[in-house]
Amino acid sequence: MFRPKIPTMPVPTERVTPAALVEPTAVITSAQTAPPALAAPSSSRPVVQLTPGTVLALVGGGTAVVLVVGAVLVSMLLAVAVTGASVAVCAVVLRSLLASDAKRR
Repeated sequence: MFRPKIPTMPVPTERVTPAALVEPTAVITSAQTAPPALAAPSSSRPVVQLTPGTVLALVGGGTAVVLVVGAVLVSMLLAVAVTGASVAVCAVVLRSLLASDAKRR
């Protein structure tokens, strides 16, 4: 039941013919020409020129992204800290309530 079954190679059921022979064709050489001189490759992409205005915009955009991401991360850290403090306060209140209840008995 748990033994793997190894598949067997299928056997052809009809007569197999060999592949047709391909004969090489004659190669006709033409007059030898010198290869063309390689020109400098031209880029299909436009060249980006950074002017002082675009540099200022890039620096300002990068600074804004860093400040926004920093503010989000700090707010998440603050939310975790406030949640932890509130859970600690709830634990202290419950402990005091349970301790005062045990003293009354």
